[in-house]
Amino acid sequence: MGGEGQTTEGEASLPDIDALWDFSDPAGTESAFRKLLPAVRKSGDGAYLAELLSQIARTQGLQQKFDEAHATLDQADGLMEPGMHRAKVRVLLERGRVVNSSGKPTESVSVFEQALRMAEDTGLEYYAVDAAHMLGIVTKGEPSINWNRKALAFAETAQDPRARRWAGVLYNNLGWTYHDLGRHGDALQMFESHLPLLLTEGNQKKIGICRWSIAKMYRHLDRVQEALTIQHDLLELPERQGNLSEGYTREEIAECLIQLDREAEAQPHFARAWELMHGDPWLSRDEPERIERIKRLGKAR
Repeated sequence: MGGEGQTTEGEASLPDIDALWDFSDPAGTESAFRKLLPAVRKSGDGAYLAELLSQIARTQGLQQKFDEAHATLDQADGLMEPGMHRAKVRVLLERGRVVNSSGKPTESVSVFEQALRMAEDTGLEYYAVDAAHMLGIVTKGEPSINWNRKALAFAETAQDPRARRWAGVLYNNLGWTYHDLGRHGDALQMFESHLPLLLTEGNQKKIGICRWSIAKMYRHLDRVQEALTIQHDLLELPERQGNLSEGYTREEIAECLIQLDREAEAQPHFARAWELMHGDPWLSRDEPERIERIKRLGKAR
């Protein structure tokens, strides 16, 4: 197989859907996708249209418009014909993501398992890794580690270069799974394995996130001064100022200062973190206790 995510004969005049993605702006990406719809419908390419609708649904899920996302996926399902393997797998993946994002991770497991079986059966390596990696996200504890390890094995042995590039994401996901289990040493190893890959790619935003993750593990491993040094360095980066990234960095600086018994110094960092983080809909929904702690320790109003 191969060539997943590329245009095929019959799609030559239509753009690569994935190249239009801006995950930092799901609303803008939805708008870009919708501008394609008239030309795609005119082309008569049902498989491409189904894939496009699957990605419109993904943008809707990221905006927490879950009912709209399911309706869009229903449209895509209505286009399915025999042989549309990639389109079907992508619709299943997005169905699973919407179910998970709407707060029902357990219900998404069977959807991702179906996507994984179909991707494996039809040689769609990139999407097989995606499905296994999502199973690592929607499960917890040892099952999550096992799925992430399976996804990593898929990525490392794949023929498709895009599938192999999943390795970095999987290091990151394994790191957070180990963190959730309190295995901070194992988590640190994963993040430290991820960093060289990111340095090669040169994506400064992702490098900053990985360095932040390493520093957080240092704090949990009582290497607090090292953690604090990294977080202060990150705070100086322009791309981590005046946004949610600054909020996360301020929060970690404050937590380091708390561990060093420097509560008075921590308070303004917590206050600034709350200012930047409390409006985030995902944090407010999924981690209300964390937001409340930041507010309390920052003495925010």
